[in-house]
Amino acid sequence: MVEISIVIPMYNEAEVLPKLFTRLQYCLEKITPDYEIICINDGSRDNTYDLLKQYNAWDSRIKTVNFARNFGKEIALTAGIDYACGNAVIPFDADLQDPPEIIAELVEKWQQGFKVVLATRRNRPGDSWLKRKTAEWFYKAMNKLSTIKIPPNTGDFRLMDAQVVAAARQLPERTRFMKGIFAWVGFPTTTVFFDREARAAGTTSWNYFKLWQFALDGIFSFTTIPLKIWTYIGGFISLFAFIWAIFIALRTIFFGVDVPGYASLLVSTLFLGGMQLLSIGILGEYIGRIYTETKQRPLYLVAETVGI
Repeated sequence: MVEISIVIPMYNEAEVLPKLFTRLQYCLEKITPDYEIICINDGSRDNTYDLLKQYNAWDSRIKTVNFARNFGKEIALTAGIDYACGNAVIPFDADLQDPPEIIAELVEKWQQGFKVVLATRRNRPGDSWLKRKTAEWFYKAMNKLSTIKIPPNTGDFRLMDAQVVAAARQLPERTRFMKGIFAWVGFPTTTVFFDREARAAGTTSWNYFKLWQFALDGIFSFTTIPLKIWTYIGGFISLFAFIWAIFIALRTIFFGVDVPGYASLLVSTLFLGGMQLLSIGILGEYIGRIYTETKQRPLYLVAETVGI
């Protein structure tokens, strides 16, 4: 066991590594020399892995788990937590948007007895207006749909006691939404607020399509409300159709048959067809996740470890 484990998923982060380790180790040395930094190389295509091996040669506390291919950030974070052996584990992003200077405050709250210390963003000047608004909408929608409340403006950056980490390791699902998993396990929690910085170097691999998929993973992994909503919508449409059929039958009996409108028939057909396809798509999201779970494939494959 070590005192603190820092877990950092990495994908093409060679440009930021010198700044990252300089700032991170400077902050950690002020807290304790008994720490480890576990870097998960998630199939980087640049020289990230070669640099990580050099850093391990300079300081054995910098360790690396090298994936066989790219598995995604959520899986990389899972692997880092699996390999971490600290009394406290802190997931951290390599881009330095979350300042490492906050770690001292997280540790202080942990030493006061809290099992989880969240690092929540007061403001996000490095993000665009659209990204901030979509994140706000996602957290609102997620917290309304799910019984598990996800803290808004809180990423993976947080401190977790070893007891919390042991609990999180017991959740084996293949579709990983780590913010939801961390929230699900519970334990006494407090919050530290900070101002998020701009990315230190390089460019992000996230785009709006990936963020959209990430949001869907979060919603479909922690709530079945979309299925219930479409059950009610289907029931309402069926009731409306039944009442309308009675109305048409009575009108035909008392007033005779009139010529049906082509436009209204086409619109109603397209509307109902669209609703059916949308409901099938929602069912498909859940069935696809069931299919993934039943295959029982390992979450990740490690090609090599350095310093572990």
